[in-house]
Amino acid sequence: MKESMQTTMQSVPLSTNQLLERGKQFFGNREIVSRLPDKTLHRTTFGALHRRARQLAAALLRAGTRPGEPVATLMWNHAWHMEAYFGIPAAGAVLHTLNLRLSPEDLAYIMADAGDRILLVDDVLLPLVEKLKPHVRLERIVVAPTGGTTIPDGYQDYEAFIDVDATDFRYPELDENAPCGMCYTSGTTGRPKGVVYSHRSTVLHSLAISLPDCLDLSCNDAVLAVTPMFHANSWGVPYAATMVGANLVFPGPHLAAEDLLDMMEREKVTLALGVPTIWMTIQQALDTQPGRWQLQDGMRMMVGGSAVPKAMIAAFEKHGLSIKHGWGMTELSPVGTLSWLKPEHAALPEESQYLVRARQGMALPLVELRIMGENGPQPWDGTSAGELQARGPWVTGGYHNTPRDPDKITDDGWLRTGDVATIDAEGYMRISDRTKDLIKSGGEWISSVDLENAIMGHPSVVEAAVVAIKHPKWDERPLAVVVRKPGNEVTPEELRAFLAAQFPSWQCPDDFAFVEALPRTTTGKFLKTKLRDDFRERVSRTP
Repeated sequence: MKESMQTTMQSVPLSTNQLLERGKQFFGNREIVSRLPDKTLHRTTFGALHRRARQLAAALLRAGTRPGEPVATLMWNHAWHMEAYFGIPAAGAVLHTLNLRLSPEDLAYIMADAGDRILLVDDVLLPLVEKLKPHVRLERIVVAPTGGTTIPDGYQDYEAFIDVDATDFRYPELDENAPCGMCYTSGTTGRPKGVVYSHRSTVLHSLAISLPDCLDLSCNDAVLAVTPMFHANSWGVPYAATMVGANLVFPGPHLAAEDLLDMMEREKVTLALGVPTIWMTIQQALDTQPGRWQLQDGMRMMVGGSAVPKAMIAAFEKHGLSIKHGWGMTELSPVGTLSWLKPEHAALPEESQYLVRARQGMALPLVELRIMGENGPQPWDGTSAGELQARGPWVTGGYHNTPRDPDKITDDGWLRTGDVATIDAEGYMRISDRTKDLIKSGGEWISSVDLENAIMGHPSVVEAAVVAIKHPKWDERPLAVVVRKPGNEVTPEELRAFLAAQFPSWQCPDDFAFVEALPRTTTGKFLKTKLRDDFRERVSRTP
């Protein structure tokens, strides 16, 4: 009997080291620009990144770092953090990015759960470390000199730490499924959970997000990474940009709209990435100071973290800028979908095109999505809603130190996202809400996300969040908590009339509350748990 055919392809393990080497070999002179705490600019290259990341790897090994051991970072977005992104995995260790906006108590829990022994930290963040130290057991704290601060006793200077001859450094032998990075979920519904990325998943994710129908990354780009490098693998951009040779522009701690716009103009940024909160402030600055900044025509603005109002997409188009709307989670490394127009959409009216672009979009290649209802998978018809579930080579199959949780991973291996969504016949996914944020009124479900996006389309509104309040007859009714634009006095009646053209009357909020600002999570999302708590005594009396 004839033997079955065998592949002739080489089996070469994938690793982030390959991306680092490619960045140096082909794009060694491309720039990494960082804005320091004093607002001066620090410039380096991918060639220097390669050298210094390998020095960091050698230093970590000399310090006794073990394979698969986490090394924590507490840093803003800058070149030193880039060195950690590559240098820690190059040592066979695991990059563990810490959210610097968390409390010392929350950070201590996460570090204990991960098992961190070594911490790399910005000098400007040492006050936070001092608060953290009583709660953790760290053997070594290495301080990066981003702010020019004198390093106190008990800490180690980063530059002295990496003062190692790494000319002959050899990467440890690594399985492509070995861990290379780690990030914890936001923990909005419970304790944060650790998601551990592999070398293989990171490389595949980098390839996918660089595709033309995703971020369309190349060496012709200059990328402003506003998304914090401590959050959700920084959307994979540090790795992907190094792979393709795109200039990287880091804002450091300076996230005010004018600071970001200055960086966009000075560095000729072609792609910027951030959450809607950031882009709202950018839009306001462009609207109120027309002509001040000369930005690259057609600059892409990748938006994730929460839904993008159609009105925001249209507003940026007037400034010659293009919003790219995506969806993802820490559990998806994090990018799962991106919305773009197909050729057949070119003939649609402008308003219809905006509706397509406001959806969360199509799954990236190799990512599978399904909508699960109470009785099984829902059809892709654009109306049948259910829980969004995902699987793929960069989708987590569980959590660090956590037994398999059926509430998060199905028996057949799909991630339960907690999002309520539909998928239409063309494959465009649209999130209507989080399962915990749906409002059930008189037995019918109301989407808070749809209402929020519509309210934020009103010209007098900056932003809005919708939560449920009690009702004696209908159980729950929507309350809209609204931030008005300065100098605007839009009334509940005006907002209700505005919504009446878009929603049936039973879906429209009965009540409106006007506030100066909305509470947010550390990653910029609306903190609805705080809003529900603030308004828990409020009762709707509308018949």
